[in-house]
Amino acid sequence: MSLQQTLTTQVKKAIHSLYQADLATVEFQGTRKEFEGDITVVVFPMLRVVKGNPVQIGTQIGGFLVENVAEIRAFNVVKGFLNLVITDGYYVDFFKEIQDDTTYGIKAPEGKSVMVEYSSPNTNKPLHLGHVRNNLLGYAVAKIIEASGKNVYKTQIINDRGIHICKSMLAWQKFGEGETPESTGLKGDKLVGNYYVRFDKEYKAEIKTLIDAGKTEEEAKKEAPLLVEAQNMLLKWEAGDEEVVALWEKMNGWVYEGFDVTYKNLGVAFDSLYYESNTYLLGKDNIAEGLEKGVFYKKEDGSVWCDLTEDGLDEKIVLRSDGTAVYMTQDIGTAIQRIKDNPDVGGMIYTVGNEQDYHFKVLFLILKKLGYDWAENLFHLSYGMVDLPSGKMKSREGTVVDADDLITEMATTAETISEDLGKLDGYSKEEKQELYKVIGLGALKYYILKVDPQKRILFNPEESVEFQGNTGPFIQYTYARIQAILRKAKEIGVGTAINTTSLHPKEKELLKWIQEYPATIQLAAEKHSPALIANYTYDLVKEFNSFYQQVQILGIDNEDEKAFRVALSGKVAQVIKSAFGLLGIDVPERM
Repeated sequence: MSLQQTLTTQVKKAIHSLYQADLATVEFQGTRKEFEGDITVVVFPMLRVVKGNPVQIGTQIGGFLVENVAEIRAFNVVKGFLNLVITDGYYVDFFKEIQDDTTYGIKAPEGKSVMVEYSSPNTNKPLHLGHVRNNLLGYAVAKIIEASGKNVYKTQIINDRGIHICKSMLAWQKFGEGETPESTGLKGDKLVGNYYVRFDKEYKAEIKTLIDAGKTEEEAKKEAPLLVEAQNMLLKWEAGDEEVVALWEKMNGWVYEGFDVTYKNLGVAFDSLYYESNTYLLGKDNIAEGLEKGVFYKKEDGSVWCDLTEDGLDEKIVLRSDGTAVYMTQDIGTAIQRIKDNPDVGGMIYTVGNEQDYHFKVLFLILKKLGYDWAENLFHLSYGMVDLPSGKMKSREGTVVDADDLITEMATTAETISEDLGKLDGYSKEEKQELYKVIGLGALKYYILKVDPQKRILFNPEESVEFQGNTGPFIQYTYARIQAILRKAKEIGVGTAINTTSLHPKEKELLKWIQEYPATIQLAAEKHSPALIANYTYDLVKEFNSFYQQVQILGIDNEDEKAFRVALSGKVAQVIKSAFGLLGIDVPERM
């Protein structure tokens, strides 16, 4: 039983014994630094069931707890806050329990599995900064939910069909002169993306020509020969035209190879892949079933709709009058198909930008109305845009920040800052290059993941690679510092047995932070927020650095204290590595 569970039981007993009243819940918070104490019981909510002066109530409860709970050494009351001082022995015993636990904070999987969808790119362009946030969020949330005690399937749906894909294909066909990734030395996704940009350039030129010839802008956009050709190409693809399908397969193949390189460099992976070319026809049967159940209704023109007005939403079309599907149709069908493919899945998380908030409200509500119990466990991991100091990105105009270029730039930025600070003196060239990658990618991931997913981000590469403040490199550097302490301790033969009975206040503070790690994982999983893990790790590291500056570790004579402080430092490092692992961030052994 945890300390909070013990205290909850005893506070309820105190209320019953002292006031013959029953308390439903007990509210705790950390004790403010200006007061003595390790955990605080908030008295004010108790006034609903106990009438009286909060200071007097707190004092009486405190006396009861000191008498009945061995772990409580003393207490003080400040207004309506009961500050409890926990014995050193409690924290020493806690440390002994977890000292050799190499998976501390991580729960074994149980119950239904969860599917997490992220990335889901279009195959007409390379991954960019927006995809980076999506991938990092989805992958981290998957890792956190897995650590909280669930089996997790990581998946994506690749948007490999549609007019945008045909635009790239047509531009390559017209202007490519047989270029391939091999002949150009370009990654396949970059090569295809170049032709998407080329299409837009040529299309705009055609529009101008038509406007100059007397067409309105709207007419010119619709009648431009390139767009008409792209639309015809899409119709041929849907009809299974051999030549078009062969070109589609070839160019998509280039893109997939390019994506794989980016995913590997970014450090994310998937357990399964879905392709829109296979799923875009799904859902029609489900619409027919929904019509029979009365979930949907048919209009006079034959189109099928779902009326969600009583639920505070709108009417939503799910099938056009000509019988063709809309995006909602295939999303309904794909969700149902995923459960068929993975019957142990009890919920799904969709990592998609906040511009799709309404779409997912509708999708989840329709699935509930269709009677699927797992629809109660669907979640839209909505996130804000990523901006740069230079402004908004536009794929058609080729002004996006390419993910591969960004990863390379981060390593270069890490190199510049590291060299200026002299952080890596004495390293070989190869060691430095590997460290620059680890530092640069860690900086990128941490900068993005430390922010609440729903907030918009202004990404500043230089700021993210700083070695001070709330940054990835600062935390990585602290981890490497602890590894240096552990290596030195091994060299001089520091023992591993824990015989300490009393604690320095800084040791106690560190142990309190370590104790919070399992609960932080559970909360981050519940809230779908890697930011909770990131900022917990930063707080732990700040506390360790305060400990490091104020308490001698290896330079003391008392061997028991030395052994404890080395072991405590090692546990901090383990938690840092574990927490950063949940964020997909590596930590260097030396730095």
